[in-house]
Amino acid sequence: MSRSIENLFRAPYGVPNALQVVEEGLWITDQITDRVALIEIAEPSEYGVTRLIRDIPSESSNTSGMAWGGGSLWLAANGAAALWRPARPTDAEEGEIFEVDPATGATRNRYPVPGGGGVHGMEYDPFEEGHVWITTLKSQTLSKVKIAGWSVERVLDLPYGRAHGVVRVADGIWVVHTSDRAIVKLDVESGAELDRVMVPDSDPQPHGLSIFGEDLIYCDATSGWVTKISL
Repeated sequence: MSRSIENLFRAPYGVPNALQVVEEGLWITDQITDRVALIEIAEPSEYGVTRLIRDIPSESSNTSGMAWGGGSLWLAANGAAALWRPARPTDAEEGEIFEVDPATGATRNRYPVPGGGGVHGMEYDPFEEGHVWITTLKSQTLSKVKIAGWSVERVLDLPYGRAHGVVRVADGIWVVHTSDRAIVKLDVESGAELDRVMVPDSDPQPHGLSIFGEDLIYCDATSGWVTKISL
């Protein structure tokens, strides 16, 4: 089904690879510096960006996904960041999930990606408190994890590789497949496909993904655009 796709504004960072809509605005993360900015969702200025509310550092590395829930920001570190910047002692050696204080950027907890390997996306489940969904690149799956005890409760096979942003909605879960430009909605129990959005080559490539009212919003790490998909 064809959907309306509209570029909204550019990210304050050059390589935005994850984002999350919250009540205050939009959190967005830079893959190079691993800083996290909270910005307004508004009409852009003459520079093509919106107002920066605040930004924080993080100990994450090669950040490729993020979520908000339980009073924390959650950052998906896709392994080491030496390709992008000088190494830091806190850098992940492989995929890790960082639970971060949204006021200071301080790390509250670090968790391994289920099954190891890299990670490009995650979501804090707004319908089941205390659970997160994590893309597992090595096995091309999506894992539902209970934070207490960090136990895997469900694993869904994904239709394509390079799974990125994830959004849980009342009747399913959306997963971005960046290389295929496909955003696929799956049943959370069976993994059966319920819907899909194909992003044309003429639009920015989808990376991070968040719910935006009744629509979706995504960022493109290559062009820097933040883009809305009207559902």
